[in-house]
Amino acid sequence: MSSTTTIFSSASLPFAMPVFSVGGSLVVLFMTLFAYILFQALHYLYRDWTFTLRHIGAPKSPSWLTGNFGEMMADPERTDKWRREFGANFTFTTLFGVRELHTSDTRAIAHVFANPDLYQKSPITLANMRRLLGHGLLSIESAEHKRQRRILTQAFGPSSIRLFTDTFVEKASTLRDIWANQLSENGGTATIDAFDWLRRMTLDVIGEAGFGYEFHALSANDTRAESEKLEDLFTEVLHSPKAPRNIMFRLAQNIYPILRLIPLPGTRVLHALRTKMDAIGYQILARSKAAIIRGATDKSLGERRDLLSILLKANMSPDIKESQRMTDAEAVGQIPTFLFAGHETTASAISWALHALSVNTAAQSKLRAEFLDLAARSPRPTIDELAALPYLELILRETLRLHPPAVAAQRMAMKDDVLPLGRTYIDNDGREYDSLPLRKGQLIHIPVKAVHTDKSIWGPDAEEFIPERWDKLPEAVSSIPGVYANLLTFLGGPHSCIGYRFSMAEFRVTLFTLICAFELSNVADIGGTSTGLQKPMVRSEPQRGSCLPLGIKPFVA
Repeated sequence: MSSTTTIFSSASLPFAMPVFSVGGSLVVLFMTLFAYILFQALHYLYRDWTFTLRHIGAPKSPSWLTGNFGEMMADPERTDKWRREFGANFTFTTLFGVRELHTSDTRAIAHVFANPDLYQKSPITLANMRRLLGHGLLSIESAEHKRQRRILTQAFGPSSIRLFTDTFVEKASTLRDIWANQLSENGGTATIDAFDWLRRMTLDVIGEAGFGYEFHALSANDTRAESEKLEDLFTEVLHSPKAPRNIMFRLAQNIYPILRLIPLPGTRVLHALRTKMDAIGYQILARSKAAIIRGATDKSLGERRDLLSILLKANMSPDIKESQRMTDAEAVGQIPTFLFAGHETTASAISWALHALSVNTAAQSKLRAEFLDLAARSPRPTIDELAALPYLELILRETLRLHPPAVAAQRMAMKDDVLPLGRTYIDNDGREYDSLPLRKGQLIHIPVKAVHTDKSIWGPDAEEFIPERWDKLPEAVSSIPGVYANLLTFLGGPHSCIGYRFSMAEFRVTLFTLICAFELSNVADIGGTSTGLQKPMVRSEPQRGSCLPLGIKPFVA
């Protein structure tokens, strides 16, 4: 061995980094993984040992790895069966043995919504939202959420929503004309996938009304290329037959971030969707800011009237302190949130209304008569005129009760608390409880659809579509907290859906436009998917993913 080698050997340099062989590196890697696994195992044992809800009923968990989560994803009615067995309050396990409290007790839910600092979205939920939507309103909590919402509220006020009436009418009319052309080409009758077309329409609506941006999703030419790419990505992430499996993998990665090092199924397309939305977002932001600046110096250009422009102008207001303003990154973070909430959920809600009306033809005829009466007096009705239609309001409420786009919400207790119950709970030993003790970190599952179909609240016909029920509601309905019609569809409290007025206005205009033009008929056995959004699907053809085949023909007075 040369003297040079001896002089620079690691043994002769007290501060030199140790030199590891490949075998030594593997040992270090193995020990690191072992320490990580040991820590998680001890954490699991401690969590299980300190669990305060052992007296609550619970379904048997098929496995520690997937818990009851796989059952819930495979069977949309699974939790209904558990409620019949265990009552309003029970626990179930999600991935890696995490135990979650399921409660449909309205007093408990009201307590959760009334204490937003105490009950927040869990770090796992926030991580999932950030991976899908970025750093927007749905992905933040506490003071940061209050700051952003204060600015966003100015864009979603009633006066702002009225500005978008022309956009709602234009896009709904375009969809009507497309369907009419299909009827002409098919001899006067056709079966269309209403959900697919409504997703295109709502994407065009949120593009123009939300950002002053044309997606051309309803176009039949090359201008649709960009929206088609975006729609394909949304479809693969949210609506494909593989979506439930991929959601499970994403949840696992959010529980244990180390799993993100593994390219699990669904990771690639999720990244592609985020990349696409971010690219569109920064492009839209640059255009909007430039237009606002041009409009401020040249009044002849007029003011831009879209949600983002209203938001940006509010953000630049001298009434807002510099420290309270949104950064460009935060403003861009709202764009995927608008795309998701103003596109996917609204399309789902309108689809369910069309399905319900295709099954309940008496309700369809009654609604059409109300629409035609209004059209005779006001051929192009305003948002306020549509909002004043009594039977339309019953249809909307019943649709959102029976078919809420989001079937459940989740919150986490940020510190120890006692959850009050409206109805006492009796355990297997006969002990009665009027509250439930919660430890910090306890997850709470709020089953929106279950509350909306609870027979002890709504009566024995709770699972039926009966718009007239809203003429005389049971007293128990008043116990349900929510920002709209004592429904949990838009949740409640400071985290309620900020865009629900926008969605409802678009909902009203679209139904008016389509029901006046077409008669709808049911052509398939439709059920709901069990992933985060309740989307229509053909029960006998799950391989098709989300869809709504609907028979249509022209309405002839």
